Amino acid sequence: MNHNDTIAAIATAPGEGGIGIIRISGPEAETILKNVFIRSGKRPEEAWESHRMAYGYLTDHGRTLDEGMAVIMRGPRSYTREDVAEIQLHGGSWVLQQALAICLDRGARLAEPGEFTKRAFLAGRIDLARAEAVMALIRARGEQQHRAAVRQMQGGVTAFVRRAADDLYAIQAGLAACIDYPEEISEEEGAAEMIPRIGKLISTLREGIQERSSRLIQEGLRVTLAGRPNVGKSSLLNALLGEERAIVTPIPGTTRDLIQGEMNLGGIRVVLTDTAGMRETEEPVEKIGVERSRKALAEADATLLILDGSEPLRTEDRELMESLPENAAIVINKTDLPQALQIPETKRTVLRCSAKQPESLGPIREYLIRFTALSDRMAVTQPRHLDAMRRAVQALEAALETVRERTPDLAATDLQTAQEALGEITGDRVDEKLLDAVFSQFCVGK
Repeated sequence: MNHNDTIAAIATAPGEGGIGIIRISGPEAETILKNVFIRSGKRPEEAWESHRMAYGYLTDHGRTLDEGMAVIMRGPRSYTREDVAEIQLHGGSWVLQQALAICLDRGARLAEPGEFTKRAFLAGRIDLARAEAVMALIRARGEQQHRAAVRQMQGGVTAFVRRAADDLYAIQAGLAACIDYPEEISEEEGAAEMIPRIGKLISTLREGIQERSSRLIQEGLRVTLAGRPNVGKSSLLNALLGEERAIVTPIPGTTRDLIQGEMNLGGIRVVLTDTAGMRETEEPVEKIGVERSRKALAEADATLLILDGSEPLRTEDRELMESLPENAAIVINKTDLPQALQIPETKRTVLRCSAKQPESLGPIREYLIRFTALSDRMAVTQPRHLDAMRRAVQALEAALETVRERTPDLAATDLQTAQEALGEITGDRVDEKLLDAVFSQFCVGK
């Protein structure tokens, strides 16, 4: 990939829209813009003012294709720190494809996924963590995911990692002094100084590695609705989602496979999974559905066991209650009907509702909100960053063990490994392979 040429791409989502944007970046951006966009009321030789929108027409060899707005943003005051041009047109797919083809014909090449942001990183405008935050912000599907992306984009992750890296540099400097001046600093003295410093850094990084909070932000809260057939699981799923997501019939076993839907609680995306009725069966399709239901139960963050309040407790209900995971609550459904259910005394949370009465669902939502709490000490949310920090902690633990054995000079390699792992997060230490892996996840045009 040549980062000195000029690239172009459609920067807006596919499909029809009010506005579509063509983005161009590189040394020939302004030349291409002047060649394809004619400003209204301006002579072609008049200079373009940087960062000022101009009204005019997209043309191709004198033929007008659309009217719109265009702007040139001369580097380094641009997203990529190169000259960047943007053309705003009507958002029809044919118009945008024609506009892009014209720009490519005038000397630009089609941008790779994430190449605009990659150029911003390579130009030093943003570090790698901030670059990834751009895509996280685009993909955010809940308030907490959006907040985490904004914090990362504003440098929260970078600040945390760089403080840790600075502490690690200081430890490495102390180790170097111990090795270079053994007549002034004995191994015992050096070890006594480094042990608490390495231990403190390990604790700091561990506090930033909040696996559960990170997964909640990235994937959402996984909630499984379980129960025997025909207790109203599908009706309850539809009622919580506020839409007809699952098919509902009075025939037991209607739901044969997992059905999912999403809602938002406490700023966290909640993924509800309606499962096949849990019962012993030899019917092949239903049997597969039951097996998938058991797998969904094992992977859930929270489970709602649905019971039919209008019927006496059955053996199947009792068996399910006895096999419930710790994260499960009992939901007695169909409270709009005469009640016939009596359940044995339990320490589990018991909620009552009717899928036909939306106002009765509040306690279920309040119960699930308890599972959406995030750690106050959460610093890192991206899976790649968490992996790098885990490797840094492992290397630091190995270094700490070496220092405790009174051989601090052998800890240098582990300390350097930890430093390199932290550098991967911000991009201070990164190779082309890692960059390609990161930016290949971006959309074209960003």
